[in-house]
Amino acid sequence: MATRSRRRASARSGPRRRRLPMRLLLPTLVLVALMAMLMLRGYVHSEILADHRVQDPVAADHVPERVLEGGPVIDTRGAEPTSLRVPDHRLVLTFDDGPDPVWTPRVLDVLKKHDAHAVFFVTGTMASRYPDLVRRMVDEGHEIGLHTFNHPDLSYQSKSRIDWELSQNQLAITGAAGIRTSLFRPPYSSYADAMDDKSWPVTEYIGSRGYITVVNNTDSEDWKRPGVSEIIERATPKHGRGAIVLMHDSGGDRSQTVAALDRMLPDLEERGYRFQNLTEALDAPSAHSEVTGVDLWKGKAWIFLVQASEKITDALVAGLAVVGSLVIGRFLLMLLLSAVHARRVRRRGFSWGPPVTEPVSVLVPAYNEAKCIENTVRSLMASEHPIEVIVIDDGSSDGTARIVESLGLPNVRVVRQLNAGKPAALNRGLANARHDIVVMMDGDTVFEPATVRELVQPFGDPRVGAVAGNAKVGNRDSLIGAWQHIEYVMGFNLDRRMYDILRCMPTIPGAVGAFRRSALERVGGMSDDTLAEDTDITMALHRDGWRVVYAENARAWTEAPESVQQLWSQRYRWSYGTMQAIWKHRRALVDRGPSGRFGRVGLPLVSLFMVLAPLLAPLIDVFLLYGLIFGPTEKTVGAWLGVLAIQAVCAAYAFRLDRERMTHLISLPLQQILYRQLMYVVLLQSWITALTGGRLRWQKLRRTGAVGAPGGAVPGQRHAASDDRRPVA
Repeated sequence: MATRSRRRASARSGPRRRRLPMRLLLPTLVLVALMAMLMLRGYVHSEILADHRVQDPVAADHVPERVLEGGPVIDTRGAEPTSLRVPDHRLVLTFDDGPDPVWTPRVLDVLKKHDAHAVFFVTGTMASRYPDLVRRMVDEGHEIGLHTFNHPDLSYQSKSRIDWELSQNQLAITGAAGIRTSLFRPPYSSYADAMDDKSWPVTEYIGSRGYITVVNNTDSEDWKRPGVSEIIERATPKHGRGAIVLMHDSGGDRSQTVAALDRMLPDLEERGYRFQNLTEALDAPSAHSEVTGVDLWKGKAWIFLVQASEKITDALVAGLAVVGSLVIGRFLLMLLLSAVHARRVRRRGFSWGPPVTEPVSVLVPAYNEAKCIENTVRSLMASEHPIEVIVIDDGSSDGTARIVESLGLPNVRVVRQLNAGKPAALNRGLANARHDIVVMMDGDTVFEPATVRELVQPFGDPRVGAVAGNAKVGNRDSLIGAWQHIEYVMGFNLDRRMYDILRCMPTIPGAVGAFRRSALERVGGMSDDTLAEDTDITMALHRDGWRVVYAENARAWTEAPESVQQLWSQRYRWSYGTMQAIWKHRRALVDRGPSGRFGRVGLPLVSLFMVLAPLLAPLIDVFLLYGLIFGPTEKTVGAWLGVLAIQAVCAAYAFRLDRERMTHLISLPLQQILYRQLMYVVLLQSWITALTGGRLRWQKLRRTGAVGAPGGAVPGQRHAASDDRRPVA
């Protein structure tokens, strides 16, 4: 008994089947669904599986003489083929290739006006897209015939492809009008005497599937647009004979066809002609049969899916246009305003006001930063500006506080507290600070000697409440580090220049920022309402009327995540926290004064550029993939390279402003393909969390201590002794 219990326990504790995390599963399903909708649309627009080859005429040795000399209605359903002609003074008007949303309704209007019936040989692609027109044809007494789904020359196709073309064409007609039809007209067909040894076997096979083949014996040649009078002349049979007239209601401008019908119908009616559908003219049973049950619902489901794909892909195209406009507009705006910012702050004699020389307090919140904290604190000791350093140990369990205390450095204090989170640690440090200007940095960041001095100079302007520094990636020698380096320089820092000019900077980076103490106290200090306390406090300062500016020379070197999982955790927190901050400060949209200005300028820009555009950005890659596979390939590649070129120009300019080496831009194309998808999935997960009311807790990143202090280890240099490094995967 005990043995069986242990076995059951072992089975329960055995290896569990790994499931794809929801954060990956849901975005993957969304992308697969979008690709499926695109492919369905491509199929019904003849971009997928289309075959535009047309067979040249060949000999007719194997075509029965009775068919070549017979009428335009060919029945091969029996043992021997038969053909029929339309009786005299009866005209069967036939229209190919529709329905067309522009010209088919006009053709139907003219037919209704003159009480005439016709036969419409519709393609499955058009019937699927415009089912209401097929329904109208049937309701107004016209007959429907098959014209294949994708309009290929069937003499090139296998029997399975022919069956597919017929069944899909029927499916579309069933879904649109609830009927089946026994009439069929091959694409590129002509008169019965044009049948040859390539098309005849197809006609025989079509008959074995239960269809009557209908060609014509009078061709209006309206597709050539020869003029209204010429169309009437060619469509009118001689000596009162009956005829099946070939016309078109789709495939181009059919205004001449409509005008010719309006003139021809009353004229021929006066000459004794009747305009009937085919079975009426032949005094035969209707070619239509009602469909019910499962087959009807299959047709309706098909029409529903096609209509959904049309609407979704139209929305995708509109979304792509929005993304393209946002991306290009943002790049142009960044380039323009960044140039304005650079010229302003770099011009000779520029100053924010009187030089700021008084000491400042530097707050370093730290939670389990044992591998980084010594580099961080020692970098501050090289500061060219007088400072005091307060390290707030937020309940670390790795001896972070002991490491700082053991250094015995002057003007460095350690404040300990139970783990309460970064906002609480910063508020604790603020309460212990002695000076009126407070610099905040992360425990994994190192400053250059001039960083604090450059960071506090804007406080010479009494309107400035906070200053954002220039955060840089120190560990940039891996691929994922290089991608983040491009993002920091091109995305974050170029953005900050733009937002500085627009006076609506959304975020002071936690790695390097400075605040006027009185400004912090007026807005209530750091808040834990969101997971992006830096964005939250920045928005609060804007709403309180303070200016927030960017100091480009206040450089700080931070350790960026070195694995996809770590990067995921960081960006998930950032994006979700940004959404929380936008929602928290939403009332700024209707406020007056500085708060209202930020709400009507800053919040829309942040929402567009940081929430909406990244969510829609994968559309570029979805359409790129579709275009590469199904065409037009050259235009698709050209468009993508054009967008990439704009990004490259913008990135190169950002690197030039930051005096960075251009060699890192080699990985830009790969970043645009892979990195953007990761950011999309992160943002989508943030949306899901926000919409479902989920809660996200702070996630501590694993540090390696790879970023050394300036003057010691070069930023980005690896420490050989560090063995706690993970691969980029």
